[in-house]
Order: sequence, then structure tokens, then C-alpha cells
Amino acid sequence: MTVTTPLHWSTARDLAAAIRRRELSAREVVAAHLDRIAAVNPRVNAIVSLRPEEALGEAEAADRRAARAGAEVGPLHGLPIAIKDLVDTAGIRTTYGSAAFADHVPAADALLVRRLRAAGAIVVGKTNTPEWGMRPVTEPERYGPARNPHDPALITGGSSGGSAAAVAAGLVPLAHGTDAGGSIRIPASCCGVVGLKPTRFRVPLGPELKAFEGFSTDGVLTHSVFDTALALDVMAGDGPSTPLGPPLPRPSFAESALTPPHTLRIRLCTQAPGGEEVEPECIAAAHHAAGLLQSLGHEVDEWVPDWTDPQFPEHWATAGNAMMRALIARFGELAGTPLDPEQMEPPARALLAAPAPGREAVRAATEGLKAYALRVLGSWHPGSILLTPTLSLLPRPVGTVEPGIGVRFSTFLRPFNITGQPAISLPLHQTPDGVPVGVQLVGPAGSEGRLLSLAGQLEAAVHWPTTAARAG
Repeated sequence: MTVTTPLHWSTARDLAAAIRRRELSAREVVAAHLDRIAAVNPRVNAIVSLRPEEALGEAEAADRRAARAGAEVGPLHGLPIAIKDLVDTAGIRTTYGSAAFADHVPAADALLVRRLRAAGAIVVGKTNTPEWGMRPVTEPERYGPARNPHDPALITGGSSGGSAAAVAAGLVPLAHGTDAGGSIRIPASCCGVVGLKPTRFRVPLGPELKAFEGFSTDGVLTHSVFDTALALDVMAGDGPSTPLGPPLPRPSFAESALTPPHTLRIRLCTQAPGGEEVEPECIAAAHHAAGLLQSLGHEVDEWVPDWTDPQFPEHWATAGNAMMRALIARFGELAGTPLDPEQMEPPARALLAAPAPGREAVRAATEGLKAYALRVLGSWHPGSILLTPTLSLLPRPVGTVEPGIGVRFSTFLRPFNITGQPAISLPLHQTPDGVPVGVQLVGPAGSEGRLLSLAGQLEAAVHWPTTAARAG
């Protein structure tokens, strides 16, 4: 299929196919997205470090390789991508969203970046993220807030908010994100793009971020389900220093995204785990999706997982405190830079100034979260898919999200970082004013293929646009 839409609104799938057929050159595609970045990024502030000359040079080299007789190219050959500024990129400034690392340039790529590059992707820059990825909004002092391409007065979510905004604004067709408590799915919902949190250990973190092993995972923000599946095929697989992940599927994730599923049992839940109030448009989004699924022949009924636990917030806070301290220390080790709390933002300064949780408290919190995961998994109906709102709240204005509100954003999301199950946010709904409202699908561990198959079927049925945002 020839690409007929503007290149910056084209999917990764269409662009990669056109480059392979030599209907487009990698240089043309990268240049078109760099032009888009120059025109639109000043308004959305999604990309905070840019390498235009280097990216164009890598694109030209990719075109030369592809022109050689018998040359084989990777599935992401020639595609411009952006990497969240929380993950190391060789030779590209990586600040972790903090002034404490304003001039840090890593010597080596993180494992995930190596895999994306090996598949042919070209890194054009780094995306905005809150300092250390600590908040569900992307408003670091170091770079200023990322702004929602649908409405620049609104937040993009976090902590992968820059990546979601970059895709929604057409700056890149695919951007990297991380998710330790909803950080891919929150911004996917806010910005109206696709965001998948894979099964635990499906995508290894590598030795760089061992502090979050088991809770966090890498993923991508994209225009389409197929693009997400294509990237997952590249990223998935065991790492050199991580536990063995779930077996890779056959067929591939990309093939699953193109294959409609058999009839599935869908369990609808709009009741938040902690009993928090869920805004009407978020509930409406889930019911809209349930109706679509029924129209596609799936069995839909209502169900509430066994996920309410009054101790969960305390256990989550204690374990998260310990992990965040370890993560900040690890960033300092990687950069070889002494950490100066005075260069950090108030949340990080407060975290490091407060007494650290004791070993026994951390152990008890960890055991409490394990018990919580076992209870949720034990209540799960075998083979079923859970449907929820992605968020309990609509995107708020920039600068207004206080910590208590921030926690509410992720109430439907954090349980699955604890259980390790795959979960995907889909842009199936909008408010009358055009603000995106995502819905979340959650499957059993290792069921990304089934989730992607179902998500692809929904996408084909409703034909959501590659992006609803037209930021200029």
C-alpha cells in the first residue's frame, strides 16, 4: 500500500513497508518528521533533546545498506523513533528529567535501545519525562511541562507523557515508554494513542534498572495496535541478567494483531479498586467499548476482581519509596556523578530527606503486595479479559495535579504492575469536546497475543484515526 497521508500521520507499519519497497527513502521519512518536530514541538514540548544531523546521517546510511544487492533490513528499518529521557542512549544527552544530570551523556545504550536500533530504528531524540519518572504528569522543572496535542492547556499524563504527546502530535510514529505504575497507560489515555504494558519480564530491563525489576517494564506508544505489536516483537525476549520471561508466541505479536480472535469472555468493571469515584466520561468509555465487543460477538458481563485492600496504598508507598531511592542511587552510579539533592525538585528532595523505610518495613510491604497479587490472580476467571476505564479522571489542566489527584489517575492501573499481567490502553472514546478517554484491556500473564488480537479487531471495527490530534 502506497503511503497517501502526510508522512507524519502515517503508521510505522505503512512507513516501514514503503521504505522496504523503496517507494520512500529513510532519509525522506526522517526529514519529514524532523520538519514536523521543528513546527510543532515548541507548542507541545514533547521532545527535549534532538539530534537532527546525526539522525539524517543514520538515515542515509540505512538507505545505502538497503540498496545493496540481497540486503536484508530489520522490521523498523529507517523509522524515526524517540526514547524516553529515563533510559540511557549512547552519545545522546540523558538527564532522567533532572537538573542534577543536565549534561550527562551515556557511553552505552540501554538493552532496549540496542534492540530497537538493531531492528533498524533511528533515534531522533529523547522525550520529556518528570524527574526520575516520579509523577503521573510530565512537568519537570528542567524542561517545563509537556502539553497535550488535543488541547495544550491539558496534561499529557506521565511519566511517559513526552512520548505519548510526540506520537499524538505526529512528531514520530513510535516512541518508547516505561510503566511501573501506569506510566505508559496514563499518557496513552490522555493523548489518545495506543499503550501496552507487557507481561512481567516479557521485555527485560537489563542491568541498568534492576531497582524496578518486576514492577516496571518497557513498551511503546504508537498510533495503531499493529505498530505496538511490531515493536513488541523487536523488544521481547530474555535478557542477559533478568529472570526468564514468558515464552515468545507463535505466531508473532504482529501476526496476532492482524488475526481476529475467537469468541472471548469479557468482564466489565467500572468500580475502582479503592472505591475512588470514577468520572462519568470514563465509565461511559468502558460501556461504549463493552457494546462494541458485544457487537463483535464476544460475551460481556460485569465482574469486580478481588482487588480491594485497605493496606494496598501503604504497601505500595513503602515499596515504592524503597525502589525510588534505589533507582536514584542507580542513576548516580551509571552517570558516575555524586547526587546533589539541592539540584533536585521538591518531591525528590523530600524523599531523600525523610528517613528511609527499614528493612523489615520493606519486607512486610513486599510480602503484602505479593499476597495482593495472588488474591487478584486467584479470583481471575481463566482465559477471560478484563475491561476497565484506563483512568478514573479526565486529563486536568497543566500545573493543577496534586499528589492525591495523581494517585487517583492510576487506580485501575497499578494492580497489574503488581500482578505482572499485560494491559493495553486503547483510544476508543472522546468527550464531546474532543478530549481522549482510553479504555483498558487486561489479560492473563503471557496473553499479549490475545490482547493484541482483540485490540486489532476493535481498531478495525471503529477505524480510530492514526491520531485525533492535529496540532498545527
